[in-house]
Amino acid sequence: MSSTFDPTNVNLDTADPAQVVCYINASPNDYNGHLGARISAVFVILVVSTFTTVFPVAAARVRMLKMPLHVYLFARYFGAGVIVATAFIHLLDPAYSEIGPQTCVGMTGEWASYSWPPAIALVSIIFIFLLDFSAERYVELKYGFSHTDMNVEDLMVDHTVASPGNGESGPQPHQKLHTGDRNLSDDRVLSTSASAQEKTVTDVEALKESVKAHLFREQIATFLILEFGVIVHSVIIGLNLGVVGSEFSTLYPVIVFHQSFEGLGIGARMSAIPFPTKYRYLPWVLCAAYGLTTPIAIAVGLGVRTTYSSGSYTANIVSGVLDSTSAGILIYTGLVELLARDFLFNPHRTKNSTQLTLMLVSLLTGAGIMALLGKWA
Repeated sequence: MSSTFDPTNVNLDTADPAQVVCYINASPNDYNGHLGARISAVFVILVVSTFTTVFPVAAARVRMLKMPLHVYLFARYFGAGVIVATAFIHLLDPAYSEIGPQTCVGMTGEWASYSWPPAIALVSIIFIFLLDFSAERYVELKYGFSHTDMNVEDLMVDHTVASPGNGESGPQPHQKLHTGDRNLSDDRVLSTSASAQEKTVTDVEALKESVKAHLFREQIATFLILEFGVIVHSVIIGLNLGVVGSEFSTLYPVIVFHQSFEGLGIGARMSAIPFPTKYRYLPWVLCAAYGLTTPIAIAVGLGVRTTYSSGSYTANIVSGVLDSTSAGILIYTGLVELLARDFLFNPHRTKNSTQLTLMLVSLLTGAGIMALLGKWA
C-alpha cells in the first residue's frame, strides 16, 4: 500500500480501490475500559462452557446420573446442529470479511489473485477426508470390514461360525476322536474340546480388543481435529472479547451462549466415542481443554488490551487463514461424521419415529440458534 495516500484528498475516479478499502477497514485499538466486567467473563465462560461440554459426556459415562434417553439425545443432536452452523456462520463468513476479495487483504498482493477463504476451506476438507479414509481403509484391510458395516459383536459372531482352514466347524463336545486302535474317553474328549473352546474365546477376545483399539484411534483422531478447529475459533473469540470496545456489552452475553452451545457440540461428539479403560481420563481432559481455551485467550487479550488491534493487516491474515481452515474441518465433521453417519449410513440407527423426530428437531434447533447468534458474534 502506497505511503502517499492522503485520506483527506481522495479522487474516487483515480484512487487505488485497495488503498481506500484498507483505510476504511483499518481499526485502531478501541479498548474502552470495563476491566471488571472483562475479568468476570474469564470465570463465567470458564464455568459455563466447561459444564456444557462435560454434560453429554457425563450423561453417557456416569451411570449414577441416570440421565433420561431423550435428554441425552437432545444434547447430542443439538450439539451437532451447533457444529454445522458454526462452520458456516461463525467461521467461513468471518473469513470472507478478513481475507475475502472485498477486503484490504484480499485486494493487495497475491491475496488479490484468488478468493482464498473457500480455497483454504476446501484444502482443509480434502485433508480431513483423506485422513478419515486412510484410517478406515487400514481397518478394512486389516480386519476385512469397516466400522460402518457392523459392530464389534457382529464381527465376533462371524469369526466364530467356522474354524479357519477348510471352513468346517470344529469338533463337537461329545464327538469321539480316534487314535490308532482305541477311542479316547469322553472325559478326554470333553477336556480337549473345552481347551479348544477356551483358546477360541481367548483369540476372539484378543481380536475384539484389537478392533476396538483401532476403531478408537480412528475416531479419536477425527475428534481431535474437530476440537482443534473449535479451539482455534475460541482463541480468536477470546482475544477479541478482551480488547473490543463499545461492542463489549453486546458480545459478552452472546459469547457466553456461543461457547456454551459449542461446548455442547464438542461434548456430544465425544460422548459417542468408546474410550478404552486405560484412556478413561481422556474425555475429562479434553473437556477441560475446551473450557479453558476461551478464558485464557480473554486473559491474554486483556494483557495486550492497549496495543493489540484485531483489525490490523497481520491480524486479519492470521484470523482469516485460521477461520477458513477451521471452517473446512467443521464442515466435514458436521456434515459427514455427525449427520451423514448418524442419520444416513448408520445400520444401527433407531427406527423409533419419536426418537428420530426428537433427534431432527434438536439438530435444527441447535443449528438455528447458533445461526441466529451469528447476527452479533
